[in-house]
Amino acid sequence: MEFFRIRKDIPFMRHALIFNVVSALTFVAAVFFLFHKGLHLSIEFKGGTVMEVKYPHAANLEAIRGTVQGLGYDHPEVTSFGTARDVMLRLPIVAGAKGTDAANASQKVFEALCKADSGSIKRVEHVSAKGEQIAKNACVDAAGAETVQLNKVEFVGPQVGDELAQNGLNALVMVIIGVMIYLAVRFEWKYAVAAIIANLHDVVIILGFFAFFQWEFSLTVLAAVLAVLGYSVNESVVIFDRIRENFRKQRKASVHEVIDNAITSTISRTIITHGCTQMMVLSMLLFGGPTLHYFAVALTIGICFGIYSSVFVAAAVAMWLGVKREDLIKPVKEKDETDGAVV
Repeated sequence: MEFFRIRKDIPFMRHALIFNVVSALTFVAAVFFLFHKGLHLSIEFKGGTVMEVKYPHAANLEAIRGTVQGLGYDHPEVTSFGTARDVMLRLPIVAGAKGTDAANASQKVFEALCKADSGSIKRVEHVSAKGEQIAKNACVDAAGAETVQLNKVEFVGPQVGDELAQNGLNALVMVIIGVMIYLAVRFEWKYAVAAIIANLHDVVIILGFFAFFQWEFSLTVLAAVLAVLGYSVNESVVIFDRIRENFRKQRKASVHEVIDNAITSTISRTIITHGCTQMMVLSMLLFGGPTLHYFAVALTIGICFGIYSSVFVAAAVAMWLGVKREDLIKPVKEKDETDGAVV
């Protein structure tokens, strides 16, 4: 399926050096911000407390955020989930935050939220579904009605966070190794090196954006980075496939001309594929709420730079590594007229 067909090949490789200099500068800037500012890791990686509370009315997220900040948390994450009455709080570990430590952080925050909602803490007992008598602290108003309900509390220790970070790094390395092996088997080692350089270019730039703007880097963002790796590889494979096909068809064309034709002939397909994908990602960005916001942001950056790197990085690097027709197509040996007989 094609929306349009370009009759004359666009000379992409003629300007490959300029675009790769821009890519190199962007890559260096991303690395600089990664080392200078670092990533703003979520509590999955550095530890903290996750709370789920429920209000009898639509929750005022800004008021809740202000209450939590009053306890010493600089950047608490307060988001709604499910309904407007359900609120999730993600609190990092803060040493010496007005007497709040990791053990009683949830209780301190719950008491502050209860007080801000004109309630008071009261010890109540109720019978569970299994018939067990359970006592808990509840926030009730003057009439005895429960105003703020604490549904769930989870604590992620720093050791668990370090383990998740290490597992995420291992997953990234394994994906890179797997992609290199796949491309080396399907095409040739020069194409594998070119594709990995382009993919690492995309990943580092995504991380550079998150470091520069200090966006929160969570497990969902890590999943988006891994998705971008596969997505970018797919675009590179499409172009490499067309290059191999052109080497068979265009016997007299130079390597520059073969690559330019391969990229030009796949532009329509690229617009259709990436346009449809970006529409889905934009729907998550606009309507997915805070939970999917940075996931969609990472995918958006990855899609944009994935197109750029597949054309101007992967193809150009493969060209500079010296790809030629013989790398993909074995030369046909001329048949000996004597059929091997010695005269």
